[in-house]
Amino acid sequence: MINFETLFKITYGLYIVCSGDKNKGNGFISNTVFQVSSEPVWFAACCNKNNYTAELISKTGAFSISVLEENSSAETVGKFGYKSGRELDKMAGMQVQYGDTGVPIVLNDSIAYLEFRLVRTVDVGTHLMFIGELINAEIIDDSKDPLTYQYYRQVRKGLSPKNAPTYIDQSKLEKKTVNPLSKKYKCSSCGYVYDEATESIKFDDLPDDWICPVCGTDKSDFIEIQQS
Repeated sequence: MINFETLFKITYGLYIVCSGDKNKGNGFISNTVFQVSSEPVWFAACCNKNNYTAELISKTGAFSISVLEENSSAETVGKFGYKSGRELDKMAGMQVQYGDTGVPIVLNDSIAYLEFRLVRTVDVGTHLMFIGELINAEIIDDSKDPLTYQYYRQVRKGLSPKNAPTYIDQSKLEKKTVNPLSKKYKCSSCGYVYDEATESIKFDDLPDDWICPVCGTDKSDFIEIQQS
């Protein structure tokens, strides 16, 4: 038997992984970035095979990692976490610099960044594990805490997108008792759930310009969850 709630006890950070160049760059939110070697300094980042960024990393042989701060904006998380780079230029309107390899490095809501040259690619099923050697690393703001997956889930009520290695079908989780007098509304973009049972304001009473605190989606794009 597998209790899928157990998987949430494994700790992660949240990062923007980017690749490409000045002509075409892309990035995505990753919570599977980790150091695998100290000499040389090698890091691994997992990317779904369907992600556009996976193509760019394979093509350029390089990638960057931006460490997100705890209070990163919903706009940044929404753009890189829940939008497709095949349909949207994610670098447009962002504060971006280009590393020694030419890859874009996102500075918005970032407290540090690292740049890597690709040394190995490992097929791990639904994802590719890109292993890179560190060639550049800088701290942008040492006064802020990094955004962790635990904080993202428990405080910001965010969920992993389907392309993430840590995505779990919510139907597999244990069901909790439902208050029939309260309603729940789900963000159509990121899956964030506004639960009236735990909020001080009913969803209908929220202002019309209220947006999803996780990804910035408009209130009008929320869907009521039918509860049984």
